[in-house]
Parts: sequence; C-alpha cells; structure tokens
Amino acid sequence: MDPVKIIGVGMSPQDLTDRHLKLIEQADILVGGKRLLNFFKDSIAQKKSIGKNIDDVSNFVKKKMKGHNIVVLASGDPLFFGIGARLLRVLGPENVVIYPNISTVAAAFARIKEPWNDAQIISLHGKKNERQLLAALEKEDKLAVFTDPKKNPAWLASRLIENDKVDFQMCVLEELGSSSERFGWYSLSQAVTMEFSTPNLVVLKRDAKHSDTKAHLFLGMPDSWFAHQEGLITKAEVRAVTLSKLRLSANHIVWDLGAGSGSISIEASLFVKKGQIFAVEKSPQRIEQIRRNKKRFDIKNLEVIQSVLPEGLAGLPAPDRIFIGGGGKDLAKIIKTAAAHLKPSGIMVINTVLIPNLQVTNETLHRLGFQTDIVQVQINRSTDMPWGERLEAQNPVWIISGIRKAENK
Repeated sequence: MDPVKIIGVGMSPQDLTDRHLKLIEQADILVGGKRLLNFFKDSIAQKKSIGKNIDDVSNFVKKKMKGHNIVVLASGDPLFFGIGARLLRVLGPENVVIYPNISTVAAAFARIKEPWNDAQIISLHGKKNERQLLAALEKEDKLAVFTDPKKNPAWLASRLIENDKVDFQMCVLEELGSSSERFGWYSLSQAVTMEFSTPNLVVLKRDAKHSDTKAHLFLGMPDSWFAHQEGLITKAEVRAVTLSKLRLSANHIVWDLGAGSGSISIEASLFVKKGQIFAVEKSPQRIEQIRRNKKRFDIKNLEVIQSVLPEGLAGLPAPDRIFIGGGGKDLAKIIKTAAAHLKPSGIMVINTVLIPNLQVTNETLHRLGFQTDIVQVQINRSTDMPWGERLEAQNPVWIISGIRKAENK
C-alpha cells in the first residue's frame, strides 16, 4: 500500500519542485481545496474537493488509500495549521509522507520584510480562539493571525478596539501567491470599516510610539485610542469642534452627561488643569470603558459616576460648563435639570444626530433664557480602494451651544 502523499503547494504552483509535480502527475486521486485543484484541471486523476467536510474527506482518503495512489494538496505548509495534522491522526504516521513548502506566515513576513522568529501565531479559522488571542496581545509585540470569513480583519480590528488593544498596527495580506495579491498597513480605526478579499492573513505589530498614549494626549485623538463600544464615541473631528464650543479654562468644573466612552472628558483635561471633570453615564459597560480610558491617559481630575440621567446631579459641584452627548427621549428633562445647576455665564453644549432632538434642544434652551448657536459638522474620511482612495461620509452631527448670561440666572 502506497502512503498518502501530502504536498504543500506553497503560495502557488510556482513553489512546487519537479519532484512535487511528478508525484502529482502520477496520482490516481487528487484531494484539495477547489482553488488548488483548479491548478491541475488537466490531470486525469479523480478529484475530491475539500471544503467544510474535513471528516468526510479524511474518511474518503482512509477508504481509498488501499489500492490507490493518493496525493493531498495543501496550501502553504501541510503541518502549519493545515490538513496534514488531521490526516496524520486519522491515517497514522506510517501511512503518510509529508512534503513541506513555504508556509503562508513565512511568505507574509517575507512580503513585509519583517523577521518573524519572535512572532506568535494564532488561527481564528473555524476556531474559538479569541481568548487566546487577547491573552497573546497582553505580552506579545508581533502576531500573525489566520482569519476566516466571519472573523475577518474588520472583525478583528473591532475586537481589539473593544478590548483596549489599540497600540497595534495591522497589516492585511490578501490572496497571497495569486495575481490579485496585495497587502497594506492600516490603523485599527481604518481596518474596522474596510472589506478585504479572502483568503487573507493579518499581521499585528505593536506600535511603539502609541504604546504610551499618555505622552501623546492631544485634541482630536484617533477614536481607536479610546476603549469604546463600536460606533458609540464622539468622533475625533467632532470632539475638537465640541471642545472649542465649550470654551474651557483651567479652573472650570465640567459635567460630561451621557459620557459614553468619556472621550470628551479625557480631552477636556487638556484645558481643565486645576478644576474638576465629572463624567456621568448609565451603562455599566461604558462606565468601565471610561475608567479604562481615565487610567490609560492618567487623568487625575476626572470623577466617573454611574447614574440614569437626570438623577445623580444634585450632589455635584455647580458646573461652569456642561456637555450633553446622550439623553434620548429624556433630553429636554436632562437639559432643564442640568441648567438649574449651571453657574451664571455658564455654557452648555449638546450634540445630537437626531432631527427631533435638534428642535427639542434649541427650543428648551431658548425657554431657559440661553443664547443659542447651532453648527452642523459633516465629516468625510478617506478609505482605501483597490486603485486609490475614496471619501466615506460619517453621520452629520448638530452641535448646539447655549450661553447663559449672568443677568439671566
């Protein structure tokens, strides 16, 4: 009985030696993924395609190996997250011969010209290895991650952001070895909005200049620097405009109501050096995110309060400035309650993406004697395309400023 030959194709048939090609030519049965079998359309051998039916394929090979010359084609290296390990278990080592080739990881690091002897390799392909991935990110500076169609690069970038692993740059290598091969480096905030062709491999490399983000605290920091729930953050450009409308000074008391991730509070600390900032949020998950961001940026004068607005405000020091980033249907009530505490000549700024809340906010502020100003901010961000870049529109945001004159108190 001839042993089953498991041949690593490498990145493409160009990586096959004359010996490999001769073994493939002599096969009675060729087993492999559709992409690999398509390379050998002219072969007269019986073809068996590998998809999600790994057990079926293993049993097929075991049944047919007696009396047939079987060659199994594997992408990359058969024993590197490949089918080789499965067939060794099913068929027995004595019935298998392995012909190794260039692994996907070796090819990937060669493409980006980066040594990989210090890299941690993790596969998410059809596996629940998210916990292992997050643990590796705590201690490793360089990782290669095999993805799958669901746990793709955008999903991976999102999970890293959600879990406060934002000091990594991401390289996505798509369709290695094919005529459509391409790769590029992306920030996590870029990757989370993008689509990538399959198959692909992700390389994560810790960005040394971002590993201590406290040293880089500035106005309009990248959204990915903050721990936040996907999409629920005041975007960097809107944040910068909002803070300009608040007209902050060193000794101010600031209330950040419906604080979300606390990004406004964090950047407000750039201006409020001697005063105090209070971030009020109802969601336990977001409260934890605010605390993580406070710790990361080492903000000493930020107090985090969990409360359903407008409750929980009565015991706080009277504010010079109030920002409201959330409120929903209770927005008018929250504005009235907060305004009752605002100091003379204080400023209140409310952000909303909802048309009804724009009207509610403006009318409520007018009734309370505020002078109002409204601006709409529409941000378009560049996103990569196969042959260039395009602009992708973000949600328009209304920023409503209310200035309380001393005589109106």
